[in-house]
Amino acid sequence: MGTGTGTGTGTGRGSVQLQDFAAGWVGGAASVVVGHPLDTIKTRLQAGQGYGNTLNCVLTVYRNESVAGFFKGMSFPLASIAVYSSVVFGVFSNTQRLLSQLRHGDASHAPVLADVALASMVAGFVSVGIGTPVDLVKIRLQMQTQPYITANNKVKPMVPGFPMYRGPIHCFRTVLQKEGIAGIYRGVGAMLLRDVPGYCLYFIPYTFFCGWINPDGCISPNPSSVWLAGGVAGVISWGTATPMDVVKSRLQADGVYLNKYKGILDCILQSYQNEGLKVFFRGITVNAVRGFPMSSAMFLGYELSLKAMKRDQTETNP
Repeated sequence: MGTGTGTGTGTGRGSVQLQDFAAGWVGGAASVVVGHPLDTIKTRLQAGQGYGNTLNCVLTVYRNESVAGFFKGMSFPLASIAVYSSVVFGVFSNTQRLLSQLRHGDASHAPVLADVALASMVAGFVSVGIGTPVDLVKIRLQMQTQPYITANNKVKPMVPGFPMYRGPIHCFRTVLQKEGIAGIYRGVGAMLLRDVPGYCLYFIPYTFFCGWINPDGCISPNPSSVWLAGGVAGVISWGTATPMDVVKSRLQADGVYLNKYKGILDCILQSYQNEGLKVFFRGITVNAVRGFPMSSAMFLGYELSLKAMKRDQTETNP
């Protein structure tokens, strides 16, 4: 089960730990560029009204907002999710190395399944602190269906159809002023319930498939192996995370114009009573479809940049 994720080379141990964070940043940036258009569709399906199915949502967004509509709210995730991914991969890899050190006395030892699972849970828990405000701002911006109107007009911005936010910084500042820290972290409970098990179903399949595709257990798998294993891991993780992702999206979109939900349980009950069980699987197709290219880009960016940094380190310190 040895993969490039979470394994060290045994030399320059401190720098290797920092390299995981840097490589995670590269992977995060790559995944945002690849996956944001589908992420916009997913959010509209889960938290919006009147879109019907995935194809109808795509056509509606394109007709009303052109291609730019698919990239709404991308600037903030591009800057912040790169940092977020840096933390996820850095925490996961270093936790995994620490567990291997404690269990085997060797940080570079191939991790056992229990260590991968525990490191995944730690990464998921830590990531929520950064990820919740990022997701809230992204979703609030995605749920705005028109560009912000700067001209003086008499229509209150609280009316649906007339956006409240000029951009990510304005959105963050507005939510902080009106709702405080609790507003910035709206949906944090749902995100914990999504991400802690979600990262287990992200890193474990990736580690397993890399080990299966590369039975010799090579430290750094080849790009095609990373692409396939990362894509499959993304489909599994995002597919299974969809029900709680729906709840999180609704809680975080709540408050753009109206406040409907009192918390996670209230959101689940209201959604079920009004739309039935199927509502919790809304956007599962988009989640699964976007999960493959996003996770492939994430792991490719991570593994290839990590390999390049290790090669440079080896050349500098032969």
